[in-house]
Amino acid sequence: MTLEITNEFGSIDISNDVIATIAGGAAVECYGIIGMASKHQVRDGIADILRRDNYSKGVIVSQKDDKLDVDMYIIVAYGTKISEIANNVQSAVKYTLEKALNLKVNSVNIYIQGVRVIKLDEEE
Repeated sequence: MTLEITNEFGSIDISNDVIATIAGGAAVECYGIIGMASKHQVRDGIADILRRDNYSKGVIVSQKDDKLDVDMYIIVAYGTKISEIANNVQSAVKYTLEKALNLKVNSVNIYIQGVRVIKLDEEE
């Protein structure tokens, strides 16, 4: 499925994988996010962190009436306030997609797939 945008010059088709990569990139830049997780935990491994080229495995994009609905599967850092992180991710993803695609984002649904402890270097 692709997103089709028509203007006076012609039409533009944007694949859902591209939209998912944009959304995933915006999400992992937020504080407290360890990374994206696969939406198919059993098949792909439990809460494995996805690399940038696989963000589409952790993001589901659907379009209805020229509005986007985005489902994101993320892994957060231990010791952070999960509700605040989810709110920040929703805001960042919505802003980034609306600016990049010039379309309205109806919803950004966050699914926390895991919590990871960050190991800091103890060299001081």
